Amino acid sequence: MKVVALAGGVGGAKLVDGLAQVLPEDSLTVIVNTGDDFEHLGLRICPDLDTVCYTLAGIANPVTGWGRAGETWHALEALDQLGGPAWFRLGDYDLGVHLERTRLLSIGKTLSQICQHFCSIWEIKPHVLPMSDYQVATIVHSDEGDLPFQDYFVKRRCEPQVSGFSFEGAGQANPAPGVLEGINNADLIVICPSNPWVSIDPILAVQEIKSAIVNRDNGTPVIAVSPIIQGKTIKGPAAKMFSELGINPSASNVAKHYGSLQERGFLSGFVIDDLDVNERASIDKLGLSSIVTNTIMKTEEDRKELANVILRYAGLHFEL
Repeated sequence: MKVVALAGGVGGAKLVDGLAQVLPEDSLTVIVNTGDDFEHLGLRICPDLDTVCYTLAGIANPVTGWGRAGETWHALEALDQLGGPAWFRLGDYDLGVHLERTRLLSIGKTLSQICQHFCSIWEIKPHVLPMSDYQVATIVHSDEGDLPFQDYFVKRRCEPQVSGFSFEGAGQANPAPGVLEGINNADLIVICPSNPWVSIDPILAVQEIKSAIVNRDNGTPVIAVSPIIQGKTIKGPAAKMFSELGINPSASNVAKHYGSLQERGFLSGFVIDDLDVNERASIDKLGLSSIVTNTIMKTEEDRKELANVILRYAGLHFEL
């Protein structure tokens, strides 16, 4: 079975890790959001790409889910002492990654080539791909004006009230090499429990990626996992964003958000948490098949079990 996962953030990285542990080698392709990427201290920072890679490599900080395990902060402390922009926390191990990525970009390597190189060194088996080698920037429209995503998310700690999003450069961006091939050859596409607005929508803003999924001719099922449980998220501002956009934060409204892309049926199925079993009737009204299970991934076993539930669900309902 060939599986493609669309991912960003800690929740996405955890499910990708679960899928990687239960699928045969060379069976998983991960398409990662790069709308969060930005320049800081002259370096190219790729937060979602690094979170996914660190998690798959087994070197992610087990407490935060992002950053490196055993991280030190000497460079950041020195920067702060000198009055530099220390608002974005870059650990010493992390800095080494950003330095080498920026160096390789400067000599003409593409982001996807660099990602492949890092994955080889970290012995990551799944194919991890940035959504595009072109720069796409998520812009948050808010009551404080238009903010680059990391200014909103980290510098302003998600305090501004959101009114919408745009993805600069998406109209000119092409999918990274391997992305369309992965989608076209997939037996299953999984949309991870990532923030719909700022982790998944930027990927789908690359028109060829969205078109490849929407217009798939082989009946490949697309199954999404809700990141919202009882009106809240485990991590991140997705529920806050829904509320500020005038939408009740709920699993069914996540399904409806993806359902708005349903020219020819974007979603085949939807996974919600046990705590949201009462949402199932609303999801059924959208014409979606759904399944209820534990989606809170506290342990490695939780990750693997959720991955197995999704695979069994896809095989049972969609004849993989």
